Amino acid sequence: MKKVVKFGGSSCASAAQFKKVGDIIRGEDARRYVVVSAPGKRYNADTKVTDMLYKAYALAEKDEDFTKVLDDIKARYQEIIDGLGLSLNLDDEFKTIAEQFKAHAGSDYAASRGEYLNGLVAANYLGYEFIDAADVIFFDNDGNFLPDETNDVLSKRLEGVDRAVVPGFYGSKLDGTVKTFSRGGSDVTGSIVAKAVHADIYENWTDVSGFLVADPRIIDRPKAITMITYKELRELAYMGAGVLHEDAIFPVRKEGIPINIRNTNAPDDPGTMIVESTCAKSEYTITGIAGKKGFVGVYIEKDMMNSEIGFGRKVLQAFEDYNISFEHMPSGIDTMTIVVHQSEFEQKEQQVLAAIHRLAQPDTVNLVTDMALIAVVGRGMKDNRGTAGRIFSALAHAHINIMMIDQGSSEQNIIIGVDNKDFEMAIRAIYDIFVTTRS
Repeated sequence: MKKVVKFGGSSCASAAQFKKVGDIIRGEDARRYVVVSAPGKRYNADTKVTDMLYKAYALAEKDEDFTKVLDDIKARYQEIIDGLGLSLNLDDEFKTIAEQFKAHAGSDYAASRGEYLNGLVAANYLGYEFIDAADVIFFDNDGNFLPDETNDVLSKRLEGVDRAVVPGFYGSKLDGTVKTFSRGGSDVTGSIVAKAVHADIYENWTDVSGFLVADPRIIDRPKAITMITYKELRELAYMGAGVLHEDAIFPVRKEGIPINIRNTNAPDDPGTMIVESTCAKSEYTITGIAGKKGFVGVYIEKDMMNSEIGFGRKVLQAFEDYNISFEHMPSGIDTMTIVVHQSEFEQKEQQVLAAIHRLAQPDTVNLVTDMALIAVVGRGMKDNRGTAGRIFSALAHAHINIMMIDQGSSEQNIIIGVDNKDFEMAIRAIYDIFVTTRS
């Protein structure tokens, strides 16, 4: 068996955490390829190394003295090195970083150094080969990830390499400059490496024992999800369930490689398995609940809308012209609602509304503001009659008004719109009806 293992920032935050990582890797011979994040917080009031690097580079961009911040970062790594009893010396690396900062090498370069340095530490500690992600992961010069080019080069580079460490979060553009993924992108790196080596499993180690049915900040000790499909995870991740970067799904999904979310601090917990499909039934009708606040619904009404060819295109053109993406679009015979992020829409609302009138000539346009969206997701929903009815009943019992309903044809998710102020109460009501009472 061949496994790729990725460890997040909290797993690499200190020497004590690094020792746990070492024990996990050495505990199973199949764990041959390692992806690491930059050191995260050691305690609540601590600062992540990536944020320290951003701070240092912000000073460098203004040609101000950044050496104190860089020295603090160096001390963080030295603390880990000393705690692990290593003889590794990073002086030359920090000298190069300082020179690149002075030369204004870019914020992506600055942010990537956390993973780069931690990769050197991990490789030294484990006795594995270090492979710089900038040499094997590629973006075009517009910053778009190049999956095919990356897979070709990375597969060849890892061919014959029995054990290696690849730092997460970054790669390089075709012109050689460093480019990062979005925050949390080390998850994506792990997925890319798993695809390149045809791994049997991609283990993603973090500080929680997998996905939970609902946000623990809203539900006290929510139940764990033992198995979830890529489709279900995509829906939940998109709506804010943040254990795994949502883009990490795509490379392994094409190869049929399952992802196992595990807890570095509780390595015996089985965690959550993420798979393409499964015969396993969900313990509950639903798999998970997730949501976000801060949406606005642009409610458009026009008689005989359904028979006017191109009406929807004209409406969406108004949003496209002002570079606003839409989230959902529930519709009726004479009505349609475009749901967008309120913070993004507010800056251009009058221009967009004017464009809708100009392009589509609706009868009326109204705004439904301060809306939260809640996704109820589960592969078991299509096999259980009355799922939507139970959701509506739970919300009615909690005296929560439903502002919008949108259900996909796959019957694996239902999107509910409620007032921002009712968001937490709505999630508790839905969790209670499907998990706590299971009636």
